[in-house]
Amino acid sequence: MSKATAEAVKKAGHGGPDLLRAAVIAVAAGVAGLVVALVLGGAAAEKVIPGLGDAGTVTRWGLPLSRLAMNLCAAVTVGALLAAAALLPLEGSGRAKDGPRDVPRLSEDATGYLRAASWLAAAWATAAAATLVFTVADVLGQPVGQVITGSELSGYVGQLPQGTALMIVVLLAVVVALLARTTATPAAAFGLLAVAGIALLPPPLTGHSASSANHSVATTGVALHVLAVAPWVGGLAVVGAHALLRRDRLDVVADRFSRMAVWCFVAVGASGLVNVLARLPDPSELVGTDYGRLAIGKMIAFAVLGWFGWWHRGRTLPALAERRPGAFTRLATVEVAVMAATAGLAVALARTAPPAPTAEESPVEALIGYGMPPAITPGRLAGLWQFDFFFAVLAAVLAGLYLAGVVRLRRRGDRWPVGRTAAWLLGVLTIVTVTQTGVAKYAPVLFSVHMVQHMVLNMLTPILLVLGAPVTLALRALKPARIRGDRGPREWLAAALHSRAAGIIAHPATATVIFVVSTFALYFTPLFETAMRNHLGHIAMSAHFLLAGTLFFWVLIGVDPAPRKLPYPGRILLLFVTMPFHAFFGIALMNLGEPLARGWYTAVDPPWGASTLSDQHTGGAIAWGFGEIPTFIVLIAMAFQWYFDDQRQARRLDRKADRAEERRAARAAAAGGDAAAGPDVIDEDDELGAYNARLAKLAERDERSRER
Repeated sequence: MSKATAEAVKKAGHGGPDLLRAAVIAVAAGVAGLVVALVLGGAAAEKVIPGLGDAGTVTRWGLPLSRLAMNLCAAVTVGALLAAAALLPLEGSGRAKDGPRDVPRLSEDATGYLRAASWLAAAWATAAAATLVFTVADVLGQPVGQVITGSELSGYVGQLPQGTALMIVVLLAVVVALLARTTATPAAAFGLLAVAGIALLPPPLTGHSASSANHSVATTGVALHVLAVAPWVGGLAVVGAHALLRRDRLDVVADRFSRMAVWCFVAVGASGLVNVLARLPDPSELVGTDYGRLAIGKMIAFAVLGWFGWWHRGRTLPALAERRPGAFTRLATVEVAVMAATAGLAVALARTAPPAPTAEESPVEALIGYGMPPAITPGRLAGLWQFDFFFAVLAAVLAGLYLAGVVRLRRRGDRWPVGRTAAWLLGVLTIVTVTQTGVAKYAPVLFSVHMVQHMVLNMLTPILLVLGAPVTLALRALKPARIRGDRGPREWLAAALHSRAAGIIAHPATATVIFVVSTFALYFTPLFETAMRNHLGHIAMSAHFLLAGTLFFWVLIGVDPAPRKLPYPGRILLLFVTMPFHAFFGIALMNLGEPLARGWYTAVDPPWGASTLSDQHTGGAIAWGFGEIPTFIVLIAMAFQWYFDDQRQARRLDRKADRAEERRAARAAAAGGDAAAGPDVIDEDDELGAYNARLAKLAERDERSRER
């Protein structure tokens, strides 16, 4: 056994009992919080209605307990992967085979957390499987033993949305458990962290958020809430374990987690507030209903956790920098226990039904989340705003991060073109225009308005965004990693640009296929109606439009560095080859004999509108005519880029020629003569000198030929 390994075992031996004690306290706090909330909220004493099946006491308590175990295991799995990928510094592993730089690798502690994530993910999958069994028993009203021994489990898993969601969690958690045991690279750790993040989403998105009166807002709010809570809770648990085990780099790990936790705290608070407003539009329901009172309890716990974070930043982090970890360890242990109790409260809140809407919900409102809008007019398209939480957050983040980068450059004394900033902000404005105004309100019920939204997000917004050069701005504004061999955001961004995956995705052929084929594959298959019927599907469809267009126009006119750059004649050819396909798509829509997504548009057919088929023909005309606008903008941008690129090339050649002339003069002076009488040596960078020498040789050969 090496000295380092022996030292690590010794440290773990000293901190193991403390870690076990802290884990027991946290689990006990979580169970206590769950039990108290279930009793106070009334979910623990559900009334059995005569004539309906009763799943029994085992299911009544087993379901929330298994869900609590699933949530805690999920959070700690995310925390372990986060520690391996980002909280612990990377280490160099010597020289790379194809370059002079060190190849970053995971440290010994980071690899240990990656292996721990394997066991935690296995526990996560087990708890999710148990939750699946209890959920089927609860829905069917049958004892859990009967569900396990009978055929109900396999028969209902695919039919119940909650069952399908939990099965996805089991599969993804098993993938994380298996791969975390075999991988040991930073990129793999980040990939597993992304998979774990995806596995967090299915269960909450099939709960109360999907059936809420404001389900479009609630769905996005709960997704953001879960994605912010898991790294916050799990990250703190792993940082606390790192302290209890007396591992190295605790000050670095705690500082990085603290900076991340601030943003998690803000996201959790904002999304939680949105969720409460979506489910409890009447403030009196906060104190007049069990759901509201539990929500108040969760708010109080959130405020307490905020106080813990403030104390950490003001007191315990400076103590860590001075090598005094005791105060941090004690406070983190208590904070993790409070977080576990809050998690139990959240599970009980999910088991408590929110107040039913006071007004009867119309069929259209049940489908799109709001009532049928009035007859469409230009004024209502501009002024009848419809709040979309996902795209509102996206627009705020895009604008905020970009402006923060510009401000950092200016404070540093660097310049950034005003035109790029204007292009980026105008692109963000177009996102707001088609996702928050009346365009978003009418898009679900009128295919023509939906097509306007599609065309803007797919063919106008991306042009403005890529002209803003966000990657170049990020590379200039982000600071290099403080620790040698480590990767910060700047290094990860550079590594992603040079990765093999980026080379494949950003290949002109790949980008073109995604841009063209995905449009036909979406609209002329049942996928379009499926996406329209689900708010998450609608978000995914709109996000795909935006990403596919951004990828394609990055290849064409992107200012940012890319794995492969086409010459300008090739870019023009690609543009004129691609754009007719959108015209063909519009013509195909204009010649439809049967409407697309007939079931959806029949259900939301406005009484004041034209027929569905006629409206879709109008949408086809919009798709056919809209293609001229981006083509014109791209051609202008490409012409300017080509011109300025030629100017840069000419200036570069002039500088090379000047340097070569200076070197010739220096050689001639060293030889005792003038530059013209210098040695007959052509500098390898002197293209003008080489060209003149070749002309001189040709003239000399012609002179000899005439003399003969």
